[in-house]
Amino acid sequence: MSKAFTRESETATEETFVPPWRSQLPPGAKNYITEGGVRHLHEELDNLTSERSELASRVSDESAKRRLQWIEARAAYLDQSFGTAVAVPTPPPPHDQVRFGATVKVRESSGAETEYRIVGVDETDLDQNWISFFSPIARALMNQSLGAHVRFRIPAGEQSLEILSIRYIS
Repeated sequence: MSKAFTRESETATEETFVPPWRSQLPPGAKNYITEGGVRHLHEELDNLTSERSELASRVSDESAKRRLQWIEARAAYLDQSFGTAVAVPTPPPPHDQVRFGATVKVRESSGAETEYRIVGVDETDLDQNWISFFSPIARALMNQSLGAHVRFRIPAGEQSLEILSIRYIS
């Protein structure tokens, strides 16, 4: 009988496939990361290792098994990421130019003010406005000075930002 005519429950295996984590870096790009990002990712790996130890005894539990597979995939990704990571230290003062790791407060053409932190791809967190240094906004802001007016293109059209402040978090 063709597998096309069998029920999924008849062919399901006990193994659950967890796809590997994939880097968001373009081919050949350096994996820059802030020093704080290195600490954060090491903490995440330590927490995953602890959780892995706790779950190892419960492999007969299906949800524990799935979680363990997810942990294995994430830990493998973090190990790979650490192997290629280049930690970028905070630049010395004065902080009057946007560099990697900067938190930049900008005023949009609408008058709204927003802060962006320029970080590595493994640190990107849009909920906190931590943007990858490959993003259009970050690329437009990099190497600009305090008070500069920056123009850049996004799919919705051209944007204009004024740099109001630049600071660095250690």
